Amino acid sequence: MISEVKPDPTRFILIGTSHPGNVGAAARAMKVMGFSELVLVRPRFEDVLVQEETVAMASGAADILVRARVVDTLADALDDVTYAIATAMTPRDFGPATITPREGLAALARSEAAHKVAFVFGSERYGMANDDVYRCHAVMSIPTNPSYGSLNLAQALQVLAYEWRQAQGGFAVESRTPDPELASGQAVQGALAHWQKALVDIGFLDPAAPKKLMPRLNQLLNRAQLRQEEIHILRGIAKALSDRCRGQTPS
Repeated sequence: MISEVKPDPTRFILIGTSHPGNVGAAARAMKVMGFSELVLVRPRFEDVLVQEETVAMASGAADILVRARVVDTLADALDDVTYAIATAMTPRDFGPATITPREGLAALARSEAAHKVAFVFGSERYGMANDDVYRCHAVMSIPTNPSYGSLNLAQALQVLAYEWRQAQGGFAVESRTPDPELASGQAVQGALAHWQKALVDIGFLDPAAPKKLMPRLNQLLNRAQLRQEEIHILRGIAKALSDRCRGQTPS
């Protein structure tokens, strides 16, 4: 069963993107997290949304590209946005507060205001200009390895799209396999009886002095929370052991 994706007031803005593949990969990253609104500001190539590399890297997210807008300025891209987040370093002189994805986005999701949120990404080579950062309400810093913090544009977008979706509750994980049928207590006792006979047959268990072997095996099987098919396997092994002791070929 596929979880229904509700419309989400979230926009991803890419400024001056140089590589068509990054635009396609960004669209794919957005779609897997249930987001759909992409705006490009002065991309290097005017036809970037329809280039072969872009569509190939989108890998099934062509609908994001079809609906994407291309605008001339960041101001145009931020129309009706009430909370913009820059993915850049905070300027040295002054600027918006720096937040982290997990804590910062969780706080934003809990906000009483119903924000139209935009994540703003700079060009691959130069990042965001300070004037563009000043237009934003916060700067997002992704915690990375201090000695190597270089993230590809689409990788960074994927991280933030995931964290923003999780902050809003995330998607349910649907199992591809049915819930296991756990063995009943009666089935476990049957397997134990079968194994007791096999252990006696192979000389491992002395029926005259059993001590605590069988109760310990009972506790072991209880902790294992065996499935019904696993009970069948254990009983099959016990039967094969007994048959071998009697000189029979296991059936």
